[in-house]
Amino acid sequence: MNIRAFAESFITLAVIMDPVGTAPVFIALTADRPAAARRRAALDAAATAGGLVVLFALFGRLILDYLHVSVESLMISGGLLLLLVALQMLRGDEISSPATANVALVPLATPLLAGPGAIAAVMVLTRRYEDSAGRVGVFVGILAAVLVVAVGLLLAERIARLIRPSVIQLLTRVLGLLLAAIAVQFVVDAVRILATSVPK
Repeated sequence: MNIRAFAESFITLAVIMDPVGTAPVFIALTADRPAAARRRAALDAAATAGGLVVLFALFGRLILDYLHVSVESLMISGGLLLLLVALQMLRGDEISSPATANVALVPLATPLLAGPGAIAAVMVLTRRYEDSAGRVGVFVGILAAVLVVAVGLLLAERIARLIRPSVIQLLTRVLGLLLAAIAVQFVVDAVRILATSVPK
């Protein structure tokens, strides 16, 4: 196994997935669920994000080329999806109720954890380390990063038990605003990249 490939993959993905930054969003989205459901959501989000990252590490370029989709387009669509979730959080909609869609998959697993940044990073890393030892290092690094994310979300689930509902509601509004800013930044970054890549 290539240790450099492992270290680079682990550090890059751990920073991009940002389990510490995602933890408050996880708390806000799962506040109304029982403890067992929150733990299951934490594990589902980490596992799904890991699966998506591995999928794009193996077949990302083929998938995007086949669909004629650029990484920048992926960034814009991820930003718009996050913006919809942020608006729900700002309005106080019941996005965390058990009757709604599984928040562990959207928006936690994607695009928050396995978003355009993580997908683009693993596609670059697998292209950089094309030998077998390098590929093993990359995939072990992905696994290690996913484990860190899972632990971070499980710790957030325990912290959520100690927070009062009124605090959760306030936290949801504030995080909705921050999430909207992140969503807009996704779009801005993609447009900036597209603008600079246009031939003069």
